[in-house]
Amino acid sequence: MTSTALLDALRSLDTPTVCNALEVVVPKRRGHGYTVDPLVCAKRELPPIVGFARTARIRAQHPSSIDPKQARRTSVGYYEYLAAGEGPTITVIQDLDDHARGYGAFWGEVNSNIHRGLGCLGVITDGSIRDLDDVAEGFQLLAGRIGPSHAHVHVVDYGEPVTVAGMAVSDGDLIHADQHGAVVIPTEAADEVEAAADLITRRERVIIDAARQDDFSFEKLKAAWGEAAEIH
Repeated sequence: MTSTALLDALRSLDTPTVCNALEVVVPKRRGHGYTVDPLVCAKRELPPIVGFARTARIRAQHPSSIDPKQARRTSVGYYEYLAAGEGPTITVIQDLDDHARGYGAFWGEVNSNIHRGLGCLGVITDGSIRDLDDVAEGFQLLAGRIGPSHAHVHVVDYGEPVTVAGMAVSDGDLIHADQHGAVVIPTEAADEVEAAADLITRRERVIIDAARQDDFSFEKLKAAWGEAAEIH
């Protein structure tokens, strides 16, 4: 189980910094494991969120084609799944409507409050969101677009691997997200991220401080590079 202290430490970092740290801690992850498609951030003022993935897939363009009783069981099962297991959670939902992704919003005032009440901190989806002024307090939404209607939105399945905005996610993955996007943090490397981020920040500070001086020059930049490289 991931400690509260570790989650708090990760929450103190922004998502780009976490990505930078993972490049040091897990170099093979440099080119994947994070969102690459643009996402709308509903609440840019909120701090980063860190939690364990609950995954689902939805459709909205057409009504569900399965038996209504089975559709109901799937819907109820999704919320039961959401509430189970280690928290806090972040929901990651893939919209299967292909070129019509976002045709109907699963997310708005009602679902944000339900999810928040069940321990979910936010959602990452390539579908749409709505009711922006009425979203649950403190609940973050990163989405492919904003739209007015929920159309025929329904849960197709849950708990299976999904891909949202180019980021592959499995149930239980540790997710870090903020206004920039999201990244999956390998659990085996999570306790090394804070130290790596601190090292990167201290090295970058030398260069930034030099660049802000009135007499900054290319020669001073080279000197700052050298000084930064000596920081361990």
